[in-house]
Amino acid sequence: MLNRVVLVGRLTKDPELRYTPSGVAVATFTLAVNRTFTNNQGEREADFLNCVIWRKQAENVANFLKKGSLAGVDGRLQSRSYEDQTGKRVFVTEVVAESVQFLEPRSASGGGNNNNNYNNNNNNNSGGYPGNSGNQNPFGSDQNQNQQRNQGRTSFDDDPFANDGKPIDISDDDLPF
Repeated sequence: MLNRVVLVGRLTKDPELRYTPSGVAVATFTLAVNRTFTNNQGEREADFLNCVIWRKQAENVANFLKKGSLAGVDGRLQSRSYEDQTGKRVFVTEVVAESVQFLEPRSASGGGNNNNNYNNNNNNNSGGYPGNSGNQNPFGSDQNQNQQRNQGRTSFDDDPFANDGKPIDISDDDLPF
């Protein structure tokens, strides 16, 4: 038997974080996933899929994702039923996520100012690392040396696969096909 779901889509609203009576975190969110085809008007339709995630990952989803965030979900499909307040039986099918991948920086979806820069210390003399009270980062190099070393570098310099407009010199023997 196989029950596996892999989705990539955008959250339709902020995740809802709750805790069970025993203190276990659970987050629910809805993912809008585009269909691979267009309708008669040439528009791409979407499916809106309810997802549930548990424990620490639920707290991470609630803290770092919001409406419009692009996320990848890996999990399984689950059906359950319950009785509502009127006594009517309600059936629910949802994705129980085993992992959620944040597929874009927070700043890309408009949330927060996340520069992914641990050296942004805001004059707190901590080197930008939590729990570090000295001027040195936990890897042993001085913060000023890091800033001087990285001055003038761009993310393009760090990407070995960046296209600089020159042809790639690769041997046919190196190709896997």
